[in-house]
Amino acid sequence: MKFKSSITLVLTLLIFFSCATNPFTGKKTLALVPNSQLFPTAFAQYNQFLTENNVVTGTKESEMITRVGQRIAVAAERWLNANGNQGYLNDYKWEYNLVNDATINAWCMPGGKIVFYTGILPVAQNEAAVAAIMGHEVAHALANHGQQRMSAGMVQQGVNVLGNVALDEKSRNVFNQYYGVGSNVLGMLPFSRAHETEADRIGLILTAIAGYNPDEAANLWRRMGAASGGQAPPEFLSTHPATTTRITNLEALAPTAKAEAKKFGIKSFRPVTPY
Repeated sequence: MKFKSSITLVLTLLIFFSCATNPFTGKKTLALVPNSQLFPTAFAQYNQFLTENNVVTGTKESEMITRVGQRIAVAAERWLNANGNQGYLNDYKWEYNLVNDATINAWCMPGGKIVFYTGILPVAQNEAAVAAIMGHEVAHALANHGQQRMSAGMVQQGVNVLGNVALDEKSRNVFNQYYGVGSNVLGMLPFSRAHETEADRIGLILTAIAGYNPDEAANLWRRMGAASGGQAPPEFLSTHPATTTRITNLEALAPTAKAEAKKFGIKSFRPVTPY
């Protein structure tokens, strides 16, 4: 029992002293892996990815990805500076690349390394939708969602080890039977869905500050839903909110994003025209 209590205390103290502050919410978040370690690793992985994939350069599409990315980065810096977070992006090394791949996806690694796959462009259809995607992916990085997921995974593994060390054989068997599924369905999956919703909110604000109409985000997700053919697991078993939930949230958030953009002098948006 003493051994169990000692491990619990160490785990609790580790979590307590390994926190960062989310600049967009003001809330404390798990940060068991500091950005000083995370960013260099992400940069190295990104460079390796680029050497192993077909990067598109010198096209209108690749230039658009860079243009939109730069505008979103500027919007992020403007918002952070205006809200008392000067210097937050000092360690970011922004980079935007388009990769020739039919996958309908885009992502931003910790520290600002971004990839769009060509497969997502026909679904986006216009630059405003690309900005909505870019804003969402950048928001994940700015809010340190990757760091939080890694930290949560470490906690999940730590609790698993604690359970196997502290419990007797009979209790251990029951624990192992239910812990993996239970911690995912009741912990990790809701955690991931919350990150997606938060990235939608932050990303929509960045999109608007960058001069793109945030209304297009909901239209984008209507097209994303059509592209998926309606194939998706139940929301409670998914890392992402259901498409209908997402559309409803984005429509509700658009007026807030527009109001936030007005604070930065953005009173109208670029036309939403097909590229």
